[in-house]
Amino acid sequence: MVNADERRFEVLRAIVADYVSNHEPVASKAIVERHNLGVSSATVRNDMASLEEDGYITQPHTSAGRIPTDKGYRLFVDRLSEVKPLSSAERRAIQSFLEGAIDLDDVMRRSVRLLAQLTRQVAVIQYPTLTTSTVRHVELVGITPARLMMVLITDTGRVDQRMVDLGDVITDESLSRLRGVLNSTLAGKRLTDAAASVAELPESAPSELREIMTRVATVLVESLVEHPEERLVLGGTANLTRSAADFPNSLRQVLEALEEQVVVLKLLAATADPGTITVRIGEENEAEEMRSTSVVSIGYGTRATLLGGMGVVGPTRMDYPTNIAAVRAVANYVGEILGQ
Repeated sequence: MVNADERRFEVLRAIVADYVSNHEPVASKAIVERHNLGVSSATVRNDMASLEEDGYITQPHTSAGRIPTDKGYRLFVDRLSEVKPLSSAERRAIQSFLEGAIDLDDVMRRSVRLLAQLTRQVAVIQYPTLTTSTVRHVELVGITPARLMMVLITDTGRVDQRMVDLGDVITDESLSRLRGVLNSTLAGKRLTDAAASVAELPESAPSELREIMTRVATVLVESLVEHPEERLVLGGTANLTRSAADFPNSLRQVLEALEEQVVVLKLLAATADPGTITVRIGEENEAEEMRSTSVVSIGYGTRATLLGGMGVVGPTRMDYPTNIAAVRAVANYVGEILGQ
């Protein structure tokens, strides 16, 4: 026989399911009719009274049913015994769509678009943090005898191209030597360590290459330093307007907050390692403008390395099991693709 606490949680779960689905306060009669709880309407009413007294549900209007509070959603999420996995067809579709990406930028754009479509929420993904990226290769291409194009490629697939004006003519032999020095010094190093090594290169360079190395090193350091304006991609912002009723006084504030990169980065800050889902509900969000939202986030990367975070932002009245499954699945595939 189910004990009273378990029965009350089943009532809460029924209220969450119906409210997320219908966006209407849920009455005891509807719970009895729609959910096979095996108890009377009077028992459900008593359980709802207890849940309301404990702060898990609330009555928005007189003579209305009940809706979950942030505390109620939190208990519901914490008690999710299992998240229904995506179907094999859905997983194949995700894999096929993401594997068609041609470079890192394309992976980011496809991932955020896919996540927004799967969840019907706002999707956000953080570019791989450069503090965890390493230098794969530095290529130097002569554009004119006194001008180079420098291409920095990281292990996460990031490609950064910059022009370098040398102030003097460089021979093919010197260009080859320069390329060799840069790659022998930087390949395999994390970008933060590589930046420090680059700063020392002009001093150790042969005298005939010292001035050119100084110019190349100056530009290269800029490539190795993180660019905040490139760190995030958002998609599906229009999805919030479909849930405008969930933000009676704050939709504009939420949209404005999402434009602030710092705010969104804080939403992803809880991602500690690849594969760990974090759910922040309502008042748990640090930014005041986001306290009418819930955020489902996860870290993505390889087994050993956290590359960045991704997630979805939507109203607290969201389908948590489905969104958690979608966020986890997309993160897994992005980690696999970048790991390759």
